[in-house]
Amino acid sequence: MKNTFAASLALGMMLAIVLSPSAANAEHEGKIQILLLGDSTTEGSVPRRLKPKGPHLEKVLELLLAAEGDLPPCHVINSSLSGEYIRRLIDSGRYDRKGAKLPGLDYILIRYGLNDRARRKEFTVNFPKDFHELLARLRRDHPQALLIPMTVIPFADEKASKVINDLVLKVAKKEQLAVFDICPRYAAELQKGPNMLNYRRYPLAKIPKQYHNLVKPFANGPSVEVMANELDPILGKLPGWYGDRHPNLAGYNVIADETARYLAKLLREKKARK
Repeated sequence: MKNTFAASLALGMMLAIVLSPSAANAEHEGKIQILLLGDSTTEGSVPRRLKPKGPHLEKVLELLLAAEGDLPPCHVINSSLSGEYIRRLIDSGRYDRKGAKLPGLDYILIRYGLNDRARRKEFTVNFPKDFHELLARLRRDHPQALLIPMTVIPFADEKASKVINDLVLKVAKKEQLAVFDICPRYAAELQKGPNMLNYRRYPLAKIPKQYHNLVKPFANGPSVEVMANELDPILGKLPGWYGDRHPNLAGYNVIADETARYLAKLLREKKARK
């Protein structure tokens, strides 16, 4: 009888450990938890068909932080989505499903504005309201996390980018949050070559027929998608060939590198305070 009770008690304790919230989160314990929230420029999206080699944006960020040598282990969670804007993130329930219950977040980087400008009515009024609402949700669900609003990269023209980034800065000032201004670094890299950081996406119908066999390996439905510059010498003179400004792998590596620098400074400052 005693043996049976002892065995049951031991089994119950084991189940309690296995099913407890802390054990369920044990996969990432001991690592700094970093969440990325944003649109395609944060998601690191590239044409699926191209299947690029090498690590994805969030993994590159982890590797760069690890390469510093003096930082704690970091785990980067990328919960961004192509085409997303803040209102849709909240109203669709995706934030509740993918972000609200993530355990132990230390840093949350937030980069929105490009799609908000294109899809949100009365953008200059509603975007700041949406941003404040998202920050309030994040504070409620992740009170221990440092919230880091980010500027957008130079995706649209300079004037449009400034409108977005000025609104981000105003929101952050009101919320008493420091802004991670990634725009200057990305703009500086573009000075080395205005099209070196974006991939090419172009309507197949607008490419002269004599080149259709040439571009066949890059065709994806109605479009031709090229990650780098290999077809520029032949097709670069076509009107709008460089029109798509989504980052290619080089562009995402600029984002990862600048983000790693920013976070490394924060992590060292945190370590020095202990």
